[in-house]
Amino acid sequence: MSKITLSNGSSFVCQSEQTLLEAARAQGLMLEHSCRTGRCGVCRAHVLTGETLPLKEEESLTESERALGLVLTCCRTALTDTELDIEDLGELGSIEVKTLPCRIDSLALLSDDVIEVVLRTPPTSRLTYLSGQYVDVIGKNGLRRSYSVANAPREDGKIILQVRKVLNGEMSRYWFAEAQVNDLLRIEGPLGTFCLRKTQASHLVLLATGTGIAPIKAMLETLAANPSLNSYQQISLYWGGRTEKDIYWTPEFPGLDVHFTRVLSRTPSSGYIKGYVQDAALADGFDLQESIVYACGSEAMIESARKQLISAGLDHKNYHSDAFVSSN
Repeated sequence: MSKITLSNGSSFVCQSEQTLLEAARAQGLMLEHSCRTGRCGVCRAHVLTGETLPLKEEESLTESERALGLVLTCCRTALTDTELDIEDLGELGSIEVKTLPCRIDSLALLSDDVIEVVLRTPPTSRLTYLSGQYVDVIGKNGLRRSYSVANAPREDGKIILQVRKVLNGEMSRYWFAEAQVNDLLRIEGPLGTFCLRKTQASHLVLLATGTGIAPIKAMLETLAANPSLNSYQQISLYWGGRTEKDIYWTPEFPGLDVHFTRVLSRTPSSGYIKGYVQDAALADGFDLQESIVYACGSEAMIESARKQLISAGLDHKNYHSDAFVSSN
């Protein structure tokens, strides 16, 4: 058993068979994370002192990051007392993760390959979550897939998902060919640590690719419904896809001034920018030292945006992300 001390003074103990992330969560502390498989890199932490051991492969770490003493808390355990240069996430640690029954309330196509799924939970068992987090949906045969919640918490407790069709995807086949209103499923959540944070930054920058717009939409709904939370002087949203059909939603929030840029990697027409969302954001030349960035979408975008924005002057503590990793 090893004692783990964080940079804000919080501490927990870790058994040799536990990952650092699992041990912290079991003791009511939430560390930054997303996929829990070593692929997204969100749970990077710098080991200041102590010795750790990988329990599974840290796929997203580069050799240079390993040389600097970075580890993934979802993959590593501690062999000795250890100090990590990260902080726990306060209120997130008090949110209960639970499994609830749910039924499909409605299904609607947003584009030819994206379907909106609205789920309802029992009136006496609502899911408590923060905008930006995700849930696991568990099908009748036990198949499990992760989806970001696309709406801020509502009084009726309904959960909205935006699901993209995946070629030969087992769960995708269910959503697009078999799912019916009132089907009984289960959800587990909330999961992940992608959510709005307290900050002194004056500029909110939102980056999304594909259905990565779902948690971004939920965040904007939260800010629109709670003006006291919106301390930003500027909000910029960059949403990218391959073709025009991939941009299936427009932010419309009265009282919330959002500068919206549509970015296409293939053949943009009028009203679109060609390229990638991180490049479009950098091209706008805003002050990165006054910015906080939330990015959600493909692994490639998340990692490229992180490297480019931090190299250009963004504080690494002001970059928050949730990478969509393939289940195949």
